Amino acid sequence: MGKQRVLSGIQPTGDLHLGNYLGAIRNWVEIQRDYDSFLFMADLHAMTVPHDPAALAESTYKVAATYLACGIDLDCATIFVQSHVPAHTDLSWLLTCITPLNWLYDMVQYREKAIKQGENVGAGLLCYPVLQAADILLYEPDKVPVGEDQKQHLELTRDIAARLNYQFGKENQPILKLPDPMIRKEGARVMSLTDGTRKMSKSDPSELSRINLLDSPEEIQHKIKRCKTDPIRGLTFDDPERPECNNLLTLYTILSNQTKEAVAEECREMGWGQFKPLLTETAIAALKPIQDKYHAIMADKGYLESVLRQGREQAEAIANVTLAKVKSALGYSTPL
Repeated sequence: MGKQRVLSGIQPTGDLHLGNYLGAIRNWVEIQRDYDSFLFMADLHAMTVPHDPAALAESTYKVAATYLACGIDLDCATIFVQSHVPAHTDLSWLLTCITPLNWLYDMVQYREKAIKQGENVGAGLLCYPVLQAADILLYEPDKVPVGEDQKQHLELTRDIAARLNYQFGKENQPILKLPDPMIRKEGARVMSLTDGTRKMSKSDPSELSRINLLDSPEEIQHKIKRCKTDPIRGLTFDDPERPECNNLLTLYTILSNQTKEAVAEECREMGWGQFKPLLTETAIAALKPIQDKYHAIMADKGYLESVLRQGREQAEAIANVTLAKVKSALGYSTPL
C-alpha cells in the first residue's frame, strides 16, 4: 500500500518568518518521509490583496528556495508553482458554480479582510476559499496540514467536495476525496513579538512583530531586544495574564529542541535581561544553516528553475486526471 498524500502551500508575498517555519514548513520536513508531499507557492492567492507585480515572480522563487533550504527533500516531495498548473483555475471555476454564496460570506477571514479593504475589496477575496478548495481537491490528498485559523477553510473544502459528490456523483462512487486536517499542536500558532495575543503575520505593518527567516543576526538581536514583555521576574508557560512570556518561551523551546519541562526549569528564575540574549543566540544559531543553504540555492537559478519545471510536470500528471474526472461528471466533453 502506497504512502498517504499531503498537500500544503504558502503565499509568496512578503518574507517568510518564524511563524511560517515553525507552524508549517518544519512540520512538512518532519513528516515528508512518511507521506507523499505536494507543496506549492500559492501565487494566485497573492492577487486577493494588494501586491507588487514587479516582485511577485522573484518572491515565488525565494519561497521555493526557502522550502529547499529548510530541508524539503525532492525524493519525498513535489514543489511547484500554483499558477504553472492551469487546472487550479479551471477546477476553481467549476467549484465556484456549485458553491452557495452564503457559504463564502460566512468565512471569518473574508469578513475581517473585507473590513480592512473597504470599498476596494475585490471578488477574488470572497471567492478565494473556492480556489483554495480546488488547490486541495485536485491532488486528492489524504491529509492537509493546517493551523487552527485555517480549519474553517478545510471544512469548506470538504463541504464543496461533498456537494459535488452528492449532486453529480454516483452512489458509492464519489468523484472527489474528502481530505482530513493534520494539525500540529506545539508551535502551530506562533504569536507576534509586539502583541502575544495576535498571530505572527507577514501582513503586520511592523517589522518588529516578526523574525524573518532571512533576518541578519543584528536584525534578530534588535527585534528580540525590542519585543514586548512584562515587569514580572521569573518566566512561566501558560499564564493567561502573560501571553508574551508564553510565546517567547515557546519559541525558545522549539528553536533549542528542548522539552517544555526542561525550559520551564531553566527559565523559572530568569529575568528578561538574561532570557532575551539567550533567545537571540538560539534563534541566530537555528536560522544560520537555513540561511546559508538558501543563499547557495538562489545563486544557482538554473537548478531552481529545473526543480519547478519538474514539479509542474509531476503536479500536472495528477491534477489533470482529477480535473478530467470532474469535467466528465459535470457533462463536459473531452477535447479531441
